Amino acid sequence: MSEFPLRRSRLPLAALLTTAVGMSVLSGCSFSDEGDARPVPKPSAEAADLCRKLQETLPKSVDGLDRSADGPDSDFAADWGDPAVQLRCGVPRPELLTHGSEHYNPTAEGMEVNGVLWLTEKQDDGYRFTTTGRLAYVEVTVPGKYAPETSPLLDLAKAVKKSVPSEL
Repeated sequence: MSEFPLRRSRLPLAALLTTAVGMSVLSGCSFSDEGDARPVPKPSAEAADLCRKLQETLPKSVDGLDRSADGPDSDFAADWGDPAVQLRCGVPRPELLTHGSEHYNPTAEGMEVNGVLWLTEKQDDGYRFTTTGRLAYVEVTVPGKYAPETSPLLDLAKAVKKSVPSEL
């Protein structure tokens, strides 16, 4: 196949948004407040089941970085490397995709990596990528040290695609 695994594009809001079914699955999402620098999500029961399946399929290494034993002890988070590439499953719908929020952006930038759509958000040091069009939101934060920051998504997309069904 001559198709590139990574495509960057300006996706219309309709391509990034999930259906009302997906929103209801995730409407109960919240974060724990256990003093962790990065809160571990507390997803709804439906999203939690998907996140547990994802945890079972996550790779041992991402972009050549080994999985960290120092990461959060949770079925909803994982880390690789130092500084850590961080994955959180069952996070709330991103503000950029939430109509009426302060940061709502109907033309937010997104990309497709190996069949998984990701919302792209520039951070102070790197990027945050959040899946769209899936029954649970999966967020991956990649420090700028690992430029190009999209590389870890190549390793994570397979597990996401296998474990968290698409709504499309």
